[in-house]
Amino acid sequence: MNNTSGNINKQNAKDRLFEAGVGLFAEKGYASTSVREIAARAGVTKPVLYYYFENKEGLFKTIMNTAAEQQKALLRELLGKPGTALGRLIELYRRIYEGLLENKDLFEMIHKIVFGPPQGIPDYDIEQYHRRMVDAIKFIYKEGLSLKEVNEADPETVAMLVLSIMDFCFHFDHVHPELIDLERPERLLTLAFQGLARREDG
Repeated sequence: MNNTSGNINKQNAKDRLFEAGVGLFAEKGYASTSVREIAARAGVTKPVLYYYFENKEGLFKTIMNTAAEQQKALLRELLGKPGTALGRLIELYRRIYEGLLENKDLFEMIHKIVFGPPQGIPDYDIEQYHRRMVDAIKFIYKEGLSLKEVNEADPETVAMLVLSIMDFCFHFDHVHPELIDLERPERLLTLAFQGLARREDG
């Protein structure tokens, strides 16, 4: 076997361990998943996991850090694009939703961490994902405000409103996949921006 083949096999083993960890953490939760199960699903021995990730906690943190970097890259890309405040928020939702569809196990894993019992989960700053989303929405809103696209309001409250709509749509589709409506987020975000109050003519 040449060095190239060896490197490919090593990378494949590392990738398989990563995917096995995501899948099992999503299915069973972190505490209920053993190193033996991860290694077995990946088709490697336990020492191979220890070689790449040191232990189960190292694998967990690698998965979470990878997700964080993907989120950072997506937000950098979207915040660098022009457009209206509403249009950019709708695009933000669409891109995140596409990512969720491509990484369903990762979404399920993070969902269990956020909403499940905390026992056994390694110390990790899970709130960083939320903070980045809040900051991104506030940035988009403030740019829209500077362009007089939106009315003045507390940016933090605006971010909470937008995130509430996005989270509802994510979780509704997750719980009721048979009722998925890809246009629902756009309708709700548009309604939030337009408001329900009746405007006086003139």
